[in-house]
Amino acid sequence: MATAARKQDMPPPGGYKRIIYERNPARTYFSGYQMIAAYVGITAASCYVYYLTCKEIEHDEVEMRSGRFALAPMLTAERDREYLKQLRRNRDEEASLMANVKGWEVGTWFGEPVFKTLPADKLMDPTFNEFYVHTSYKEFAKRAMLKHWT
Repeated sequence: MATAARKQDMPPPGGYKRIIYERNPARTYFSGYQMIAAYVGITAASCYVYYLTCKEIEHDEVEMRSGRFALAPMLTAERDREYLKQLRRNRDEEASLMANVKGWEVGTWFGEPVFKTLPADKLMDPTFNEFYVHTSYKEFAKRAMLKHWT
């Protein structure tokens, strides 16, 4: 029985190409001194910009603080004015609610002053519940929670 001879796999004529195994260094664009000089320059420029920004922020904070100081008396006066207006609304509501009750005088307990030792022109601040007595429960609860957190 005749079998075909196997052909052995051999290298190409002239041999294989050379295998490159040497280190191929990257191309250098900057020297070490140039990189250090660039670092120092960028850091100096950044510090200068940081200084300018800090000055601007400080200027803005002084301006905002001055504005708050200027507005504080007016806002306090408006708050006090609204407080007195609410006290007046409470008295008017009490007068309209108790109009049909004989002997009822607004601001007293059946004709007797509530605070007997205070002069008549002294304002006694009402409690939180008394102040919000004629408002809705939703408003009362909202203000009550605000009072607890401030």
